Amino acid sequence: MLQVEKISTFYGNIQALKEISFSVEEGEIVTLIGANGAGKTTTLLTISGLLKPAAGQISFRDKKVDGFPPHEIVKLGISHVPEGRRIFPRLTLLENLEMGAFTRRDKTGLQDDLKYVFDTFPQLKGREKQVAGTLSGGEQQMLAMGRALMSRPKLLLLDEPSMGLAPMVVQGIFRIIEDINRQGTTILLVEQNAQLALKVARRGYVLETGSITLHDKASSLLKNDGVRKTYLGE
Repeated sequence: MLQVEKISTFYGNIQALKEISFSVEEGEIVTLIGANGAGKTTTLLTISGLLKPAAGQISFRDKKVDGFPPHEIVKLGISHVPEGRRIFPRLTLLENLEMGAFTRRDKTGLQDDLKYVFDTFPQLKGREKQVAGTLSGGEQQMLAMGRALMSRPKLLLLDEPSMGLAPMVVQGIFRIIEDINRQGTTILLVEQNAQLALKVARRGYVLETGSITLHDKASSLLKNDGVRKTYLGE
């Protein structure tokens, strides 16, 4: 579904990604793990068109998409839940969800999709008129994910969904991630909590200072001595 080939991305003169290559197959959850500053968020920003690669190619369903503006990438079927959630705090919960469907032309299906979001995140149901900035951190994360789902993505990019959340809330968010995947959405997951990420993912890539240093089945990475020592705190 997604093929990233030798992508290099810069911030000014600083090279954040160094010819990284990886793939995501349809139906998978694939995770990128690594320390802060390794380039995980930069990778997602480059895929979603918010950053332009200096070299390399990104293909989505055999269509070259690097260089496309972000709204065109959303139309193709890639939605991005950014680090820090980035909801619209002064808009209502419902208005945030409607913004997720902004690029769609098939408005007749919006009510069905709203129902799907509220079925997936029942904590949000009945609170459509609540101002989004008054939601808890966990509820804002659910809203950000729901907003992304309103575009009917084929591929969902999730950046640090557990950030700043209580452990019990995090467990709930990851159960929902698995549910969304079972419903047919492919997921590329960036997550600081490597243990949780590798437990839900099928495959994983380790990113270190802008380079991919290891790739394996998630179950194998959980058993890898280097990964356990560096990223699992063992």
